[in-house]
Amino acid sequence: MRFLDAYPKEVKVFLIASLINATGSALMWPLVTMYVFDELGRSLQDAGLVILVQSLGGIFGQILGGSLYHKVGVNRLIVGALVMNALALFALPAASHSWMLFMVTMGLVGLFNSLSLPAIQAFIGFRFAKQRGELFNVIYVANNIGVALGTSLSGYLADLSYMLSFVLNGVTSAVFAVFFFLYLKKVGESPQDEAINYKKMPPRHASNWKLMGNTRIYLYMAIGSMFLLIGNSIWNTGVSPFVFSEGWGNKFYGFLWTLNGILIFVAQPLVSLIKRWFARTSTAQMTASAVFYLSGYAVILLLPSYPGLLFAMVLATLGEMLISPAIPSFISDHAERSAPFYLGLSGGIGAVGRLIGPFCIGSLYDSGGLLPTAWLACGMALLSIGFFGIHAYINRQGVLKKRSEALILVDGKVV
Repeated sequence: MRFLDAYPKEVKVFLIASLINATGSALMWPLVTMYVFDELGRSLQDAGLVILVQSLGGIFGQILGGSLYHKVGVNRLIVGALVMNALALFALPAASHSWMLFMVTMGLVGLFNSLSLPAIQAFIGFRFAKQRGELFNVIYVANNIGVALGTSLSGYLADLSYMLSFVLNGVTSAVFAVFFFLYLKKVGESPQDEAINYKKMPPRHASNWKLMGNTRIYLYMAIGSMFLLIGNSIWNTGVSPFVFSEGWGNKFYGFLWTLNGILIFVAQPLVSLIKRWFARTSTAQMTASAVFYLSGYAVILLLPSYPGLLFAMVLATLGEMLISPAIPSFISDHAERSAPFYLGLSGGIGAVGRLIGPFCIGSLYDSGGLLPTAWLACGMALLSIGFFGIHAYINRQGVLKKRSEALILVDGKVV
């Protein structure tokens, strides 16, 4: 991966945007849980309900953001989403006096915080077509830096002031909206040689409903991602209580995620070798990702000990590093002008797994401990392999069909 100095200015701006979005999202989850339980005096079940509402808002936000990309433009979409997110955060102190109003406001925070995600991915895919695969990976690394910052800051901010934390998050979002408005207006006037000018592409006459009918682009891939996210919930609602029940404590569980963050940086050369030797295409990278996840869950099943959990985290992290850039790369390569819509739609479908996974894994852990959750995670990974395989097969057949239709017979020769 190149140094950031090698990238255009626009990329650096979007890296900052991704990092801030990821920091805010990672910060809000534990902060809101602590606020509902500690400050409002409500149960953890109520805290989980708030997170559920926020997650639902995030799913709709991704889908809506992809649909609005060409209708309102990248500038208005990102700036508008940041402004609305800031207003929702500013409203939290007043909304906290009513439980129902607080839940609605948190749903709006999830909605507006996710609106810009498809726009960021689509902008990179359109404007820097030759570098898009590498840049999606850089954005993925930046997002993980944001997650690490958010989770580490949440406890300190909770001790300082919950409401001040929400307001400061809103101020940051508002200031960044002004920055985006000025900066994107400036860089939009300076074209890049390698950019794909979607305005010169054939106009998109198809409605969103008709685009959804083109399942080859998104459906099987999104369902595979959804199953992976269901299984990946084992780390929070299966491994976490197992670690505490064994008496290992917070440090041992926290080190698993520290290992995850370290690997995302130091294992980049290894992932590059895997891509070069075994998974050259984005579809192959998705399937390889699910295989790594399956291997990690199998280790948990066969070796339910702390060394086993460490090895499983290594395998799962490699799977995560393979799939995160692969999905936006595939859509950007194959969907052309409709890429933003499919980015939002696939992201929304995949996020359903993150929504229902904790309930499924948690219920199994309550009834049988770690092993049933590992079996479920293995089953989800197998289903992912199957759907990613279907996705690869269908798209390979589509490419072969297009090639055959493009052949022209001239003087008895195929050219």
